[in-house]
Amino acid sequence: MDHSIVVLGSLNMDFVVRVAHLPAPGETVLGENFRMIPGGKGANQACAAGKLGGLTRMVGRVGYDVFGDQLKASLAAAGVDVAFVHATRSQPTGVALIWVDSSGQNSIVVASGANHALLASEIEGTRPAFRGARFALFQLETPLDAMEAAVTLAREEGARIILDPAPAQPLPPDLLARIDILTPNETEACILLGRMPSNVSVAEAPEMARAVRNMGPAAVVLKLGSQGCFYSDSTRELHVPGFAVEVCDTTAAGDTFNAGLAVALAEGRELEAALRFANAAAAISVTRAGAQASQPTRAEVVNWVE
Repeated sequence: MDHSIVVLGSLNMDFVVRVAHLPAPGETVLGENFRMIPGGKGANQACAAGKLGGLTRMVGRVGYDVFGDQLKASLAAAGVDVAFVHATRSQPTGVALIWVDSSGQNSIVVASGANHALLASEIEGTRPAFRGARFALFQLETPLDAMEAAVTLAREEGARIILDPAPAQPLPPDLLARIDILTPNETEACILLGRMPSNVSVAEAPEMARAVRNMGPAAVVLKLGSQGCFYSDSTRELHVPGFAVEVCDTTAAGDTFNAGLAVALAEGRELEAALRFANAAAAISVTRAGAQASQPTRAEVVNWVE
């Protein structure tokens, strides 16, 4: 199947509360409202890719519970193939507790649940999901050994690998060397490099992107929030500016970016155009609340960039 995308990763039900400000340690704050929204970094990427027109398959685990059913239904409604999203009786469906402040920034705590039931020993059985895929998308909310096994399998099937190194953690060099495009944000790049997290200006982005690329991946896309993104590989570097928008909620913006990038590249768009498409998808998503609920349709993104 031409242009197909496979996503291996997490599926969570997000419990979202809007607050005036994020609570400090030991502080209780009153929330303004509460919503349950389908999420999980893997499912977010798959859902966004489906909405953006990519032929997408999801590989992951949920529990035998109502949240698992709802998560699969949300993906199916976006056109995602969920035949490889299996339920496990050993763990409940994963959940994420999310606080969103008045500026749209968030804090997230994840209880992984069934996502941790995705075992390396089971990855070979998912090979049919990767056949025909041009891109395979990964994150770090499932066990690392299972994700590494799936990266190996995806490469064997000819897919290019895009890894979002989130939640941020140090990664083994042999894994990074098998990544075609690594997409850290500023915080994740700092953690990979062993630096204190900090905001990164466009002027500082080339040095940081090169430093991350020197760790092994063939290319790095440094996500810079409202400043857009900076791309670096062995032959080319470029900054693609972001879009000025009024921020409501940044949840899943990075996931939406990765999906947009994969969809655009799978369609054969030139690199700069693909990065602009991804920037637009992410920018639209932050103007609305929720993870999958905020993600734009293909028509919305095309209207922004064409």
